[in-house]
Amino acid sequence: MRIVAAVAAALCCLLAVESTAPALAIAPARTPVPTPTPEPPLPGQGPSGEVVGGARLGTVGLALPAKATPLPKDISARGWVIADLDTGDVLAARNPHGRYPPASTLKWLTALTLLPKLDKRKRIVCSYADVDVDGTRVGLVEHGRYSVDLLFQAMLMASGNDAANALARVAGSVPSTVAAMNATAKSIQAYDTHAATPSGLDGTHQLTSAYDLALVGRADLARADFRKYTAQKLGTIPAQGSKYHAFQFANDNKLLYNYPGAFGGKNGFTDAAHHSFIGAAKHGNRRLIVTMMYGEQKPDNISFQAGRLLDWGFTLPRTAAPVGTLVSPAAATASPSATASPSGSAATAAAHQDVSGNGSPTSAIAVLGAAALALLLGALAVRMLRRRA
Repeated sequence: MRIVAAVAAALCCLLAVESTAPALAIAPARTPVPTPTPEPPLPGQGPSGEVVGGARLGTVGLALPAKATPLPKDISARGWVIADLDTGDVLAARNPHGRYPPASTLKWLTALTLLPKLDKRKRIVCSYADVDVDGTRVGLVEHGRYSVDLLFQAMLMASGNDAANALARVAGSVPSTVAAMNATAKSIQAYDTHAATPSGLDGTHQLTSAYDLALVGRADLARADFRKYTAQKLGTIPAQGSKYHAFQFANDNKLLYNYPGAFGGKNGFTDAAHHSFIGAAKHGNRRLIVTMMYGEQKPDNISFQAGRLLDWGFTLPRTAAPVGTLVSPAAATASPSATASPSGSAATAAAHQDVSGNGSPTSAIAVLGAAALALLLGALAVRMLRRRA
């Protein structure tokens, strides 16, 4: 009878545990907040978990050299970087790794990805999908014949989304080009960047940072063909039969026309991105790049704001200690996907295990209770057999 009582007690305990156990799993599963890319878990972090470019660039505020002269006023961008193109020194920054939609500045990543792959002498025929695109178009037409060289001009000078689409299709397809753009970003350690469109039109999780734009810009401006495109002021779309006459288009980077020594740049705008900008200029033997994100055209055009930041950078003594560095692609580590992080797939899987019951406290209690019950029943069976013997 004692054993029967023990079994009854164990069953009561097990029932009590089961009746209270659901309270442990009542809280709904926490949906992981998606980041633009699997890595980094936080803006600015690379595979090692350290801030790319140096610890001082991990700030959301200003990073300035000691005893620097005051920054120019009326800079509207929420994130910006000024860097030396030749040394890679980051001279100053504000929220350099803050992620924002890039708008058309992303076309510099498209160019960095496609320039090495496409024969610029090749002539292509535009499809309807190429020209059926929102936003800025240079004016390509369906069935029109254009050289790849002209398409790069139209994309980089006039910010033609139709030209970006055509180049992406010629390179394979829009999806494959976007995938290649993301691979290119990773290869230069632009870990804040996730591309979703070749044109910079807003797309799912499409984000970058002022720091990453500086990395992309530095890599682009190391190419002679890219420097030719970004400094060119006028281009011509040839006539297409008798229906479409030839016409000229201009480079829409105002820095080229208004800032001494400017030799390249790109502006961008969408409702989500607000105004973004890349500008490069040379004074003497010093070349600087400025990148700006989530800015406004007030109190004046963002290109003029970029000019004021460049002025400040050129007056900064070369002896001033940099606040960070533009990392080299050669320093890139193994694929970030091989690096576990607190917000990575392993941690997420563990969190889902706790919620679903696989390996959860509720499951463990049930298993222990069942084991105890089995032991008691076994003991009872042995006792009864002995009595029969």
